Amino acid sequence: MKRCRDCGQVKPFADFYASKGGRDGYRPECKACKLATRKAKYAADPKPYIARVKKWQQENPERLNAYRREYRSRPERKLADRDAHLRRKYGIRVDDYERMLASQDYSCAICGEPAPSSGSLHVDHDHMTGSVRGLLCVSCNNALGAFRESLDIFRRAADYLDRDDELAALARGRAIALLG
Repeated sequence: MKRCRDCGQVKPFADFYASKGGRDGYRPECKACKLATRKAKYAADPKPYIARVKKWQQENPERLNAYRREYRSRPERKLADRDAHLRRKYGIRVDDYERMLASQDYSCAICGEPAPSSGSLHVDHDHMTGSVRGLLCVSCNNALGAFRESLDIFRRAADYLDRDDELAALARGRAIALLG
């Protein structure tokens, strides 16, 4: 046991940092007091601490990049990043996304294509109100965007496809008449 120089409390040696210069091999202040002192120094003037970190980062870019890659690849980090993105952009959480996906039988709300094994379905939302409508595959999501989410344009496209079917049937009929 050892008494902290700063707070005066008697604590076990595990609560002190090791120091070869100390008589007993430990620093005179406990870890909590040392951290409080460092925090106060940083709050008073953070510039030298920030400069030291930036200097290390510039001198060790490969170690920094390797750490960042490893950190971003952690499953819990990926999930937290996904959750933050969904909350920021659509106002939903990962749990909400998963419930929507399950309610759509893990497939696109329009065409019924199953969700890709690598990746996810897109969150479809009304660009005017921001409300989420469902989860779509890339093709259906792009189609909505191409039609500018306009029902009038969708109807005209459907009419065009119907007309095209009628023209194709008419052309087949003429070809049969010519051959017959």
